[in-house]
Amino acid sequence: QVHVVESGGGLVQAGGSLRLSCTTSARTLSINPYRVGWFRQAPGKEREFVAAISAYGRNTDYADSVKGRFTISRDNAESMVYLQMNSLKPEDTAVYYCAANAPPRSVSRTQFAYWGQGTQVTVLS
Repeated sequence: QVHVVESGGGLVQAGGSLRLSCTTSARTLSINPYRVGWFRQAPGKEREFVAAISAYGRNTDYADSVKGRFTISRDNAESMVYLQMNSLKPEDTAVYYCAANAPPRSVSRTQFAYWGQGTQVTVLS
């Protein structure tokens, strides 16, 4: 079993930055062997893909809406995956979820096996 845990959400002004972190809780399997993705869900909307990174960090994928503003990275020595979010916009407001274990280059939420509880990101205009 893999228990995914996100952190780092909060309230920020438009144009600001936040860094989200994703790892697994103690006594569960490490996040290291897995492809990891970030998704987000705004009120009344479906959960959508944001970014994903391969197990060793060689490949990254981004939604068009965040390209050039968000960066996904991982530190396998620390068993952490990060989402650096810059130039935030009010439309980035959502609950952000970290998910792990999906086929290579997958960006579909239905293909990720393990999910965290989410962390709220609110961007004020």
